[in-house]
Amino acid sequence: MNATSTPRTQYLQLPGGTIAFDDTAGDGTPVLLLPGMLDSRREYRHLHPLLAAAGHRVITMDLRGFGESSIAWDDYTPAAIAEDAVALLDHLGIAKAVVVGHSYTGASVVKVATLVPEKVAGIVLLDAFIEQPPANVLMRGLVRVFGAALIAFPRFWGYYLNKVAMPTRKPADHAEHVAALVADLRTPGRRQATRGYALGDSAPTGWTVGFHSPALVVMGSKDPDFLNPLRVADRQATALNARKVIIDGAGHYPMSDSPQATADALLPFLAEVA
Repeated sequence: MNATSTPRTQYLQLPGGTIAFDDTAGDGTPVLLLPGMLDSRREYRHLHPLLAAAGHRVITMDLRGFGESSIAWDDYTPAAIAEDAVALLDHLGIAKAVVVGHSYTGASVVKVATLVPEKVAGIVLLDAFIEQPPANVLMRGLVRVFGAALIAFPRFWGYYLNKVAMPTRKPADHAEHVAALVADLRTPGRRQATRGYALGDSAPTGWTVGFHSPALVVMGSKDPDFLNPLRVADRQATALNARKVIIDGAGHYPMSDSPQATADALLPFLAEVA
């Protein structure tokens, strides 16, 4: 697979809808990649081939309501996504995998590791939200304002992705990918899914309690979603007893603006947990 192609889409029928995914064969540690909110599994289009070339079995999954998954669900929370990820691992007969979450789905992979620790070889957080300090009322308020703007004005998401999310560099196909995402937000019925994510809780408290899996925290040094990304990475690494990798110059999407550096961070971790 090259950086712009997509493996064959497969579907998993669940009680609430259909989840789309792809599965690339490999003898190495299976890796399940979960995209961030309002995106599709093509978020990993530049990282996927690097992990597959290293011999890993790579699975990418569309979230509820986005990509090629069905749109209408009654729950878009990180906990619901975690249950979908567990169901997919069961469906594929994967005994143990590394589960990777980006942004909104950081909390989901933490949840997976506490739901079925026996199935988790490790987790990776890519510029992820997990537990935020309860006193951070200002940040939570800003997130809700941002979410309301996304629901009302899909082009606002395009502005964020084009002008804010990757301040240092962007992949060559960035404009095409963003245009497709904004068009998806305008799909009939998509507002319900957008609302579910944009106004949801991406950092529920208490989920790191009882977490004991190997973990890797990867953070872009220029991530604009955090007031101090280095401090956030430190806090997450401490909470999860995780190792930490800072990618210099990367924004909120290191798998897109720094795919080789992201692969260089993940591959030693995958080899170790194998």
